[in-house]
Amino acid sequence: MDPQRIVLIQGHPDATAPHLCHALAQSYADGATAAGHEVRHVDIATIDFPWLRSQHEWELGLLPAALKPAQADIGWAQHIVLFFPLWLGDMPALLKAFLEQVARPGFAFAAEGNNPFGHKGLSGRSARVVVTLGMPALVYRWYFRAHSVKSLERNILGFVGIAPVHETLVGGVDQLGEDGVAKWKRRMQALGAKAG
Repeated sequence: MDPQRIVLIQGHPDATAPHLCHALAQSYADGATAAGHEVRHVDIATIDFPWLRSQHEWELGLLPAALKPAQADIGWAQHIVLFFPLWLGDMPALLKAFLEQVARPGFAFAAEGNNPFGHKGLSGRSARVVVTLGMPALVYRWYFRAHSVKSLERNILGFVGIAPVHETLVGGVDQLGEDGVAKWKRRMQALGAKAG
């Protein structure tokens, strides 16, 4: 496989302490770097940016200066990996606010003919979504039908042309123990090595 350009987007909103999301992202980065891929990191919790409050602001406002490097990294990447914990059945609000800001008209999509969303600005990129959750992954996938992850994949990533999108659900995080964490870190390292 040719070396890939990978951006890792850390969506855990707490930057005050390391969490499993951070360990998984670091393991992915270690595997990718060792395999010769180029890796950039975006840690959303360390970026101070305003939240969008109107459609007008989203369509016509300027991207906050603090988010320009992150948007540039997404544009640069061939493969995007998002890490976040499941909170109240969905991605944390800070991650959603980040995606709303960076996925603006003219960057993530543009008009084509009579269709204002006709051109998908991030086509040609693939993604992986890595989610940590307290419940067993099987329960989330089958009982809840992984609704929030599917929504992210279809309504945000797919909408702007990112495909394919793969997912990794790390369930039962409170019961993993050291061995379980080590096992998931090895899996992330292997995925990073193949930019998967």
